[in-house]
Amino acid sequence: MNPEVVAVFPPFSGLDPDSARLLEGAIRISDIAAGTTLFRDGGECTAYVLVIDGAIRVQKVAENGREIVLYRVEAGQSCVLTTNCLISHEDYAAEGIAETAVRVLTMPSAVFRTLLGRSETFRDFVFSAYASRIADLLLLIEEVAFGRIDVRLSTWLRQHGGESGQIRATHHEIAVELGTAREVISRQLKDFERRGWVRLHRGRIDIHDPHGLGRLNEAM
Repeated sequence: MNPEVVAVFPPFSGLDPDSARLLEGAIRISDIAAGTTLFRDGGECTAYVLVIDGAIRVQKVAENGREIVLYRVEAGQSCVLTTNCLISHEDYAAEGIAETAVRVLTMPSAVFRTLLGRSETFRDFVFSAYASRIADLLLLIEEVAFGRIDVRLSTWLRQHGGESGQIRATHHEIAVELGTAREVISRQLKDFERRGWVRLHRGRIDIHDPHGLGRLNEAM
């Protein structure tokens, strides 16, 4: 088995010899430039995708142009949407974009289905990743449907502020991350600025009072 593949996906070291040979003979490793669209909403799914390095952003775009980030696929992870499409024989229902330069492992759909039926180790790997991502998506749905946007925004800002307290992101980009409208984010950020918690600049947000932002969560 390819050492690079086993290093990133340790469960593959437990494949039986026949399954290991089938997988190794079928996989293809590719380097993809940042900004490349790997799959589109409505597109056909022909291969199982695993990320060796980098990050793929999976997002849904509504007819009115509103966007929401569903999840990211990073090193050692698989794309749950791809898994779902391969199992259900359906087309993609969202799009995947290389957020950074990405190194991916792809496996033809026929080999994926063969290994799924033949190897318990491979099956456990696929469905464990699937279950974990579904749990994340359910949490996202709960946050978007029931969470207060001021609390969700304050949490996002504190998570991304780092030691410098500076975040380089537009209001639109934050709205996509949180699944809301740009106008909602702009209005909420203005409120945070009036309270002295942040300072707004073009394409940048400076966090001045992280404790003030944190008090929103404490009030829940």
